[in-house]
Amino acid sequence: MISWDDFQKVDMRVGTILEAEEFPEARNPAYKLKIDFGKDLGVKKSSAQLTSLYTPEDLIGKQVIAVVNFPKKQIGPFMSECLVLGAVQGKDVTLLAPNQAVANGLSIS
Repeated sequence: MISWDDFQKVDMRVGTILEAEEFPEARNPAYKLKIDFGKDLGVKKSSAQLTSLYTPEDLIGKQVIAVVNFPKKQIGPFMSECLVLGAVQGKDVTLLAPNQAVANGLSIS
């Protein structure tokens, strides 16, 4: 169990995927993403293992939810700056997203 205070430290925000491209250097099949989190946070990069359910073209313009206050993580030659959230079943990851368009950068609570 975590405390409510612990949960409140996790900063989850809505962002829109601007770019998605293959990441052939990744150990597991993945894409490199650039996500717009609005004027306060700007654009952040992420590596995401979404290749079984999405093509790069599917992802462009899609809103997603990501944790934006983890430390940066080096993944091969790529620096990931946020963690995109999804529901995981085996190798399939279904992105978590708002069910209607909202402003980039909105907090999840």
